Amino acid sequence: DERVETRVAGLGPGQPVTLRAVAADERGCLFQSCAHYRADGRGELHLGTDASHGGDYTGVEPMGLFWSLAPAGMERPYQRLVPRSTGTPMKVEMLVHQGHSLPGAIPGPVVAKAEVERWFTAPGVRRIRLKEGGVRGSLFLPPGDGPFPGVIDMYGDEGGLIEFRSSLLATRGFAALSLPYFDFEDLPKVMKEFKLEYFEEAARFLRCHPKVKGPGVGVIGTGKGAELALSMITFLPEVVAAVSISGCSSNTVADLHYGEMTLPGLRFDMNKVSVSDAGVFDTFEALDDPANPANSPCTIPIEKAEGHFLLVVGEDDRMWKSSLYAELAIGRLRQHGKENFELLSYPGAGHRIDPPSTPFCQVALDRVLGVPILGGGESKAHAHAQEHSWRKIQEFLHLHLG
Repeated sequence: DERVETRVAGLGPGQPVTLRAVAADERGCLFQSCAHYRADGRGELHLGTDASHGGDYTGVEPMGLFWSLAPAGMERPYQRLVPRSTGTPMKVEMLVHQGHSLPGAIPGPVVAKAEVERWFTAPGVRRIRLKEGGVRGSLFLPPGDGPFPGVIDMYGDEGGLIEFRSSLLATRGFAALSLPYFDFEDLPKVMKEFKLEYFEEAARFLRCHPKVKGPGVGVIGTGKGAELALSMITFLPEVVAAVSISGCSSNTVADLHYGEMTLPGLRFDMNKVSVSDAGVFDTFEALDDPANPANSPCTIPIEKAEGHFLLVVGEDDRMWKSSLYAELAIGRLRQHGKENFELLSYPGAGHRIDPPSTPFCQVALDRVLGVPILGGGESKAHAHAQEHSWRKIQEFLHLHLG
């Protein structure tokens, strides 16, 4: 999550060059990006101060080559470059080519190259695989004696165990529990219904861990994980701070049970999904309207929460109407005289706002449906939202967890 300093020296004064970044994921799928630059009068380039004039982005973007990485022409489109393993670095080869070559075209001769390693875990961070009662996942602990602020980290409807945000949080001083909730080991295979007791057990485990400072823990979630985070802070006294990234303020899809209580899930109407000529699915209008009084049983009663909320949304989220859902949440809190929230709303950002320099993916293959789904956003605005929100998320969690 740190910026890389990229400099080129030894070029001719004013020489045009194309800079390329090339990376492969764990399955060997190739990703690449490129940008056009001109050397200064001394034959040098610095990506921190010099502007790109073309390619995959323009302007002064020190990390542009990283966040604009996309599947190479021969690869299946719409794949995400997301690290599956946090113990090994992502290797990115940086190349300098003569002349300006367009994205996808054969570039000019290579005049220089270097390899960068992007690590997701700092030295000394410990990863502990969990099988604690019913709870599954991975606990990442920072180096040192602690105690550390504790955070539960959850992703969305792709299921499984996604660890890279947790390992980065541990690198930044948090005891982070990466918590899967379906399609992992002996957890339910699909999102049919959930029991909040599972999440309660995870919160109690983390709060009671000797390396975790109390009295409460935080939770961060994206998409479906954000909505579960809102339910956790509402019903579980152990949870005192919740970060909701592109979440809904009502329960969706799967019914949520807690003791005798059930929050039914809002449904998706597949008749309201539109498909572009390129075969991309747009689900923006498909979720039942949470503001419709008929859907009020699905609303998460967040006004009952004693803790604090940080709502993070991209104003160009096309997966669903996360800006509207944040407004509904804030309206509900204010209606009950509460000001225990902060909103980060980013123009031009799409659905999945990840840690800094995570490659932007406007359209991504849905792991369950196997079809490309529009997430929205514009690459540069989204990249800036990722960088800014990551800093603010850490500040928020430190403020409310100590």
